[in-house]
Amino acid sequence: MRGYKTKLGWSDVTPKPLWLNRRQIIAGGAALLASPALVRPASAQITAAASKYSTADAPNTLEDITSYNNFYEFGTGKEDPAAYAGGLTTDPWSVVIDGLVDKPGTYDLADLVKDQPLEERIYRFRCVEAWAMIVPWIGFELAGLLNRVGVQSGAKFVAFETLVRPEEMPGQSSPFIEWPYREGLRLDEAMHPLTILATGLYGEAMPNQNGAPIRLVVPWKYGFKSIKSIVRISLVDKMPPTTWNMLQPSEYGFYSNVNPTVDHPRWSQASERRVGSGLFGGRQDTLMFNGYEAEVASLYTGQDLAVDF
Repeated sequence: MRGYKTKLGWSDVTPKPLWLNRRQIIAGGAALLASPALVRPASAQITAAASKYSTADAPNTLEDITSYNNFYEFGTGKEDPAAYAGGLTTDPWSVVIDGLVDKPGTYDLADLVKDQPLEERIYRFRCVEAWAMIVPWIGFELAGLLNRVGVQSGAKFVAFETLVRPEEMPGQSSPFIEWPYREGLRLDEAMHPLTILATGLYGEAMPNQNGAPIRLVVPWKYGFKSIKSIVRISLVDKMPPTTWNMLQPSEYGFYSNVNPTVDHPRWSQASERRVGSGLFGGRQDTLMFNGYEAEVASLYTGQDLAVDF
């Protein structure tokens, strides 16, 4: 994979969300970079198989999804990512895969996702601040990639890191977080078919503010577990450090499953408000595991989820 050479075009060898992103960066010019989330050229429509894992709920609008984000590399405000992420360079892009794998290396993004089947998955997405949205992601199962690089028998966890580029990510000038942003999953969580690496949403390449060009999506966990703009994936034998657990271990556990029976120390998690429902929009009860209890509860058999929160 690492040394892959071809005379074919990007559209022949690369999943469409990626080659569209490359073409947009090269040809789109300043206008595209100034407002990537709002540009929906006809050529940017992505064809992907619908998924059996999709929720029947109607998705939030593209505006909701691309204008109300947490991405601390661009600032702490919900509007900061949309305002400041346009200057992020996502081509070229590579991802280091290392640790307990058979095929470690630095992989060009096109080679990394080559031959991975793309699906559209409409997932519930829940933030720890008690807001939620429904997002139509385009992606592929993380398990497919891990199987491709060969997970060794001693691996128990998967660790992830986000890009560090303070000249393009102004939030990284803050010492509030020890950069790079880090996240992790237990291996069985990472291999679960609900866990995907997303390269697009709403039929388009991934907008910068949503984690371009490749991000994790783990729909039964709080949104901060779904790390953005990934540059490293490591297979390890011990629980890896994760950013929010490092910052506030009493508030943010490693697992970070959506669990309405375990409150955040500063607010209740028992109900949520849908983004786009307005300031006085009705709240609804938070679902266990964000509505994916039937699929993932067996992963935690025998665990005390009030302790492993």
